Amino acid sequence: MVELDHSFTTGRPAEDAWAAMLDLDRLIPCVQGGKVVERTSPEAAKAEIRVKMGAMSMTFAGTVEVVERDDAARRARLRVKAREVGGQGHANADVAFHVSDGGGTIHTAAQITGKAASMGEGVVQTVLDGLITDFTRRLQAV
Repeated sequence: MVELDHSFTTGRPAEDAWAAMLDLDRLIPCVQGGKVVERTSPEAAKAEIRVKMGAMSMTFAGTVEVVERDDAARRARLRVKAREVGGQGHANADVAFHVSDGGGTIHTAAQITGKAASMGEGVVQTVLDGLITDFTRRLQAV
């Protein structure tokens, strides 16, 4: 299990950032290599992400779902369940957001198996950290 904490800025009122966080069609493409494949409900979507880990590139396909939300506190938890396309690995994560005026925080708890995990926890943590840092930059434009 890899756990990471990040903060982000949006320069916008909390209501705007909150709306973006709950809109999976806007949120998922903020992850580099991420795309929505199909919306399955207002709270869930099938998605894919292509991740580069060292010399390897892997594609993961799965679901992203809002499993908890507190509109008054502007807190939400998303659950990501993905399987490596053509492989045996999984990438699952719980991602907790808290949004406030001008930005917020993200806590990620991820479990990675298969080829990606064989790269070592340090590599996995570095790649996840880079993905989340890039994600927070892209959020500013959403």
